[in-house]
Amino acid sequence: MNEQDQLHMRTAIAASRQARERGDMPFGAVLAAPDGRALMTAMNNQVTTRDCTGHAELVLVREAQRTLGDAALAGATVYASGEPCAMCSGAMFWAGITRVVYAASTPEIDAALGGASLGARCADVLARAAPVVSVEGPLLGAEAVAVLQDKG
Repeated sequence: MNEQDQLHMRTAIAASRQARERGDMPFGAVLAAPDGRALMTAMNNQVTTRDCTGHAELVLVREAQRTLGDAALAGATVYASGEPCAMCSGAMFWAGITRVVYAASTPEIDAALGGASLGARCADVLARAAPVVSVEGPLLGAEAVAVLQDKG
């Protein structure tokens, strides 16, 4: 991974901090075009919208599709402060995203937050996807975990 990957991930982690500060679960995500340009940032909104599907990655996909169109998602990368769950992994696949980079891993999220967990790993969910979706991480995991633990 390169400096651009780190920059986008730090933006996703900053969004996770903002989500926590407004009372939502501490997760953020960034959509980057195939050429690396950041297109959009989103954060979890489960609490503030009273929507259990308001995970950062799903909020990002919905907003990007609505405002930027389908073409913006095709071949794009999502940077997620936490490893995407099965629901978000599926949504990103159906949106045409071809690369996912995450910071905190599912086991780290479970250890930091406790509570309910599907336990499914993003790479496992997308392992047989066609077309292929690349899943990479953790990247800057300690920074994301610090936010989960309310230390960042």
